[in-house]
Amino acid sequence: MSASRSGSLMVDPRGLRFTAAVTAVVLAVVVLTGSGWLLAVQAVVFAVGGFAGLRFSPYGTLFRKLVAPRLAPPSHREPEPAPRFAQTVGFAFSAIGVIGYAAGATWLGITATALAFVAAFLNAAFGFCLGCEFYLLIRRIFSIRKGVTA
Repeated sequence: MSASRSGSLMVDPRGLRFTAAVTAVVLAVVVLTGSGWLLAVQAVVFAVGGFAGLRFSPYGTLFRKLVAPRLAPPSHREPEPAPRFAQTVGFAFSAIGVIGYAAGATWLGITATALAFVAAFLNAAFGFCLGCEFYLLIRRIFSIRKGVTA
């Protein structure tokens, strides 16, 4: 990780895809097994990345310690805020899923987990971060509204 001129941390996009791949595998196992406990663990992983920062994310730490040293330096880095927001969205979906499983509303647990899985899979397989795109859309909307009212 490095800092940009604006002060936000910059992250290796390969680490983001690695994290998404591990997350997709975990979420697929949750959908197949219905394990609310495993989903709760994933919710904690999302919470750490979203609220504490990606440098503290368990899967990101695995990437930095085990995978990145075996790779060439990244060709570019990306600002942290959008993927961090995506982790927060992942936390929200997994928390809803945990509540569903705990309350006996298995349909809610499966649905929330499946939606989180789709987002993680899109990022892992295609480099398309749905949460990041949502973050950018929200920023555009608020900057337009701010420009109109100011």
